[in-house]
Amino acid sequence: MASQSGAERLASLPPDERAAFLSQLTDAEAEALLCDWRNFLARPDQIAPDGEWDVWMCLAGRGWGKTETGARWIKEQVEAGAKSIALVAETQKDLEEVMVARLQKICPDISVRFKPVRVSWPNGAMAMGYNGTEPNQLRGPEFDTAWVDELAKYRYARETWDMLQFGMRRGNHPRTLVTTTPRATEIIKAIVAGQEGKVHVTRGSTLDNKANLAGSFIRKVYERYSGTRLGRQELNAEILADLPGALWSQSVIDSYRINTAPDMVRTVVSLDPAVTNTEESDQHGIIVAGAAEDQAGYVLEDASISGSPMDWARESIAMYHKYGADAIVAEVNNGGDMVAHTIRAIAPNVNVIEVRASRGKHVRAEPVAALYAQGRVRHVGQFPELENQMTQFTNEGYHGDGSPDRADALVWALTELFPDMVDTVPDASNFKLTPSGRGWMA
Repeated sequence: MASQSGAERLASLPPDERAAFLSQLTDAEAEALLCDWRNFLARPDQIAPDGEWDVWMCLAGRGWGKTETGARWIKEQVEAGAKSIALVAETQKDLEEVMVARLQKICPDISVRFKPVRVSWPNGAMAMGYNGTEPNQLRGPEFDTAWVDELAKYRYARETWDMLQFGMRRGNHPRTLVTTTPRATEIIKAIVAGQEGKVHVTRGSTLDNKANLAGSFIRKVYERYSGTRLGRQELNAEILADLPGALWSQSVIDSYRINTAPDMVRTVVSLDPAVTNTEESDQHGIIVAGAAEDQAGYVLEDASISGSPMDWARESIAMYHKYGADAIVAEVNNGGDMVAHTIRAIAPNVNVIEVRASRGKHVRAEPVAALYAQGRVRHVGQFPELENQMTQFTNEGYHGDGSPDRADALVWALTELFPDMVDTVPDASNFKLTPSGRGWMA
């Protein structure tokens, strides 16, 4: 457990001692205390470290206080003289509704303009907003300060990070704060290993901020996820190694990741609908994949959603038209004729290919995993939720929480695109990495 903040220590006092302390303060002193980040509100691990670091990496679980830490650090940097700031989020929505919204709450004197995002302080400091889906936005501007939030989830994480680094050239010592829940991706491992400059790593778990989180939330997530791989990652902020016997490893997925896909010869949208539609239901897996002239497969988009049958039908049809797909491949084990009927009720002319599972999930997944081992499948950008599910498939079954809806949809898509290859490829476990590190051999 991390050290407590002054506010937490005060709250933990017996009521009479707490009242006695507060009675000694004037109204002005009490108000100042509520605004004192360093000495009262923040835990010690939320304060920027001393030293000559270039990157402060906060690897922490959900609810640790990463957003608050980031916003407060930016406020302190502006007060210390920072003038040109980059705010980088996973998506434009996250940029506006998480990062900028938090800055507005703690800096009431700022002015904000959207589309594109610009945040201005009365002292002349300016922050510009960017997102992890459009790395080239970062070409050109230069910064002395940057806050990068949830880097592990970016679709184009490495590309976004590299473009930002070229812009960190203003002032005497440009610095970057990264606040993220970790994943075992190339960029996260590289930063933690000190390969991206002088790095200070702060680690924390959800329980570090227990005093500021709803008791029902703590109880719910720890009852459900404590001890699981997802819990270790999302609550304890562990960078997890590959599971023994995993069909897919993160390093293999990373090895063949690309930024831009070639033209597709054939494209399909794959749908794995959940059985139910409640708050606790699994998501509906919707994956777009294609095959190019090079005989390789390309994962183009993860459009998985929660919702009703009409929701997954509309989203599948939208992806079908967006990519000019040849078909929607739909698993019908649980929905039967209803699956295709729901799609055709909205778009009668959509080509629907119905598939039915006759083998276990991991058995169906093994030949598709072998395609990855042979370097025949590339991910166009990152798909964190999909890749989390993939790396929890082993030759003994799925070890993740809930249903692997996204991974199931992926398997159906690539099986449809490469039926002959899936029928003939050997077990992925029989392959090993070549000396070059870029291919696989039996």
